[in-house]
Amino acid sequence: MKINLKPRTMMYPAPAVVASAYDEDGNPDCCTLAFATMCSHHPPAVMIAINSTLKRKTLADILKSNEFCIGFPSCEHMDETDYFGIESGYNQNKLEKANFSYRDAEIVNAPIIEEFKVSVECKVMHIAEVGSHTQVTGEIVNIQADESVVDDNGKIIFEKLDPLAYDDVTYSYFRMGDKISDAFKPGRKFM
Repeated sequence: MKINLKPRTMMYPAPAVVASAYDEDGNPDCCTLAFATMCSHHPPAVMIAINSTLKRKTLADILKSNEFCIGFPSCEHMDETDYFGIESGYNQNKLEKANFSYRDAEIVNAPIIEEFKVSVECKVMHIAEVGSHTQVTGEIVNIQADESVVDDNGKIIFEKLDPLAYDDVTYSYFRMGDKISDAFKPGRKFM
């Protein structure tokens, strides 16, 4: 028997990602997001959503610069990732406080957080207000990955990235599970 639940935000699995941008004075800022997903293959694009009902410095920075990066934290950086989501960039230089380093992205004018093994550089394509959040679609113009998480074919090795997952229903972090199959194969038995 199925049970009806109260509508709320939920997506499984949901990566915990960190968006970063420079402010108008060239200072780096970042925030952790639970709302992030792929949204186009051609051009490659991602969508992030940042709560606009609260005072979010990273959102203001992205809207001013029209460029940002997304870092994919590994489970080893859970504490810092959580901190980036609960502290305001208006109060603190979060990267400095967490003892994290950054450098300029190669194509966009945004900071890449060095401790994250995979980072995506984006140019803003579209902005929409959706309820409590500002939804930002970014065209992916470059991807940088640490060689320790890339195979010989230039593909990211999911298990070596060990990405941090977030559950917005229970407000919990999780480690992703084991691979169970290749995609686009098991369903062929129904064709």
